[in-house]
Amino acid sequence: MIELADVSKRYDRAGAAWAVQHATFTVAAGELVALLGESGSGKTTVMKMINRLIDPDEGTVKVAGRDVRTEDPVALRRTIGYVIQQAGLLPHISVGDNIAMVPRLLGWARGDIDRRVDELLALVGLAPAVYRARFPDQLSGGQRQRVGVARALAARSKVLLLDEPFGALDPITRVALQAELRRIHRELALTTIIVTHDMVEALTLADRVVVMCAGEVRQIATPRALLAAPADDYVARLVDVVRAQSAELHALAAAERADAR
Repeated sequence: MIELADVSKRYDRAGAAWAVQHATFTVAAGELVALLGESGSGKTTVMKMINRLIDPDEGTVKVAGRDVRTEDPVALRRTIGYVIQQAGLLPHISVGDNIAMVPRLLGWARGDIDRRVDELLALVGLAPAVYRARFPDQLSGGQRQRVGVARALAARSKVLLLDEPFGALDPITRVALQAELRRIHRELALTTIIVTHDMVEALTLADRVVVMCAGEVRQIATPRALLAAPADDYVARLVDVVRAQSAELHALAAAERADAR
């Protein structure tokens, strides 16, 4: 469904630094893939090249077998759901109107749009009668992110891109929305890429993880394979962080049980 072949991008025209260099990977139809790495690793640049917010300097990006550079950028983006951190909702229009934006641009009938808005609000766990007429500043952070996902799916997109969608949320809300994302991904048979710097989020959500560092793809693996066999020292350090945190939590739990005896 999504294919990157030897893709490179630089913002420095002199060529001294590459944001992404020789990235190659595929995302199969129905797969959920996490792009994992630290800030500046090239994750968001890869995401933007998929929906043509920027074009690669080298290599090819394909969606559904078509080179994205042969597609009209606006038309392409209307077929790809895109969710950013803090949702990016327009503050001066209602929740319903935010979700309806792309269907209106595509010329859908009013009744079809209204039905789609209500269908999507229900899908993301927001009662349509309660939330349709609210404005973004009347919602919690988690509710805004739910609306952002609904808006991304409004035109029945089968590809969903999420760029650090849960990074600004509290831990309880974040875990709840991760579970909702996984449910929606499966229910709608989406092809999904999520950008994250959170190793635990990547391991618990994704079918496969693409680890990036300094613009390069370091490893592509299932969560289990990534934990079992890190490809290099950088990936091993990421894995060690998760293992150290897990060990600390187990030690705290063991101490609590011992104190309770």
